[in-house]
Amino acid sequence: MIPDLGKYADAVLWSYAVSLGLLIALFVLSVMRGRKVRAEMEKVENRMMRNG
Repeated sequence: MIPDLGKYADAVLWSYAVSLGLLIALFVLSVMRGRKVRAEMEKVENRMMRNG
């Protein structure tokens, strides 16, 4: 069931859509950054193991 939002329906639905889009973008960017940092850490650890 969709509630009757009256004349504010467009604004409310667009607000939900933008918020959802920003949350998805934040999640994707966080995952990508995490993978990059993990790869950099592995490089440093491998370098330390070879030199250490």
